[in-house]
Amino acid sequence: MNIIIISGLSGAGKSICLRVLEDLNYFCIDNLPAELLPFLADKLPDKKNNIAVSIDARSSREQLAKFPDIITKLKQQHQQVRQIFLDADDDTLLRRYQETRRKHPLTDEATSLVEAFEKERVLLDPILKATDLAINTSRLTMQQLRKLLYDKLRPNELGNTLSLQISSFGFKFGTPNDVDYLFDVRCLPNPYWEPELSSFTGRDPAVIQFLEKQPLTQRMLSELDDFLSEWVPHYETVNRHYVNIAIGCTGGQHRSVYIAEQLSKRLEKLSYEIKL
Repeated sequence: MNIIIISGLSGAGKSICLRVLEDLNYFCIDNLPAELLPFLADKLPDKKNNIAVSIDARSSREQLAKFPDIITKLKQQHQQVRQIFLDADDDTLLRRYQETRRKHPLTDEATSLVEAFEKERVLLDPILKATDLAINTSRLTMQQLRKLLYDKLRPNELGNTLSLQISSFGFKFGTPNDVDYLFDVRCLPNPYWEPELSSFTGRDPAVIQFLEKQPLTQRMLSELDDFLSEWVPHYETVNRHYVNIAIGCTGGQHRSVYIAEQLSKRLEKLSYEIKL
């Protein structure tokens, strides 16, 4: 089991880090009591292999003091454990709390926000001393932090994580509204008007053979392949994890199905996960 433990000061970016790992297909748990860490391997459903856990000052002082021993116990169970600690200076944390108007977990009638920061640093010191990667987020925007985390985690963890979803649809039923690219293939010769083909779909050999004989069809397929092969990889540079591509014809039965099927095969060369 591969376990990443995220900790740090409240307001330093733990939630962003957890969302990044969720995008990287980690099973994420927020605010797990530290003493439950050794039991993860036995209690999680389906024996998840990649787990991210957020632990912060809401765990008791006693649990946090025992954190180094807990990590040792996990490693004795042959678990792969990696720790990330997110920090920020007090001025930055104070500004972030003023902007969000959220309550710090350690503030109360007798404890100011700045005093809560100081108390939190003391509580989390055992975790900080044992961490593998400490990141100060004081001068990072949310997007910069996300990119930094992807750069630090993705090459070592899961490699290429971009997923392509390729869908076919019929314009007469309406257009999908959750796509990044929508291509209209109604200009291609329509098998529907061939009596012997109208009842088939773009997956049937007779329709495939008909469309493969059409120069216009092959030209469009080739140009769509070239376009998407060139531009889809650029989505990785902006930390996107999925690209939705929709192919539409009149009824969503022949041309769009054929183009979606053939395009998905051609784009396999990009080594992305493809959902058709």
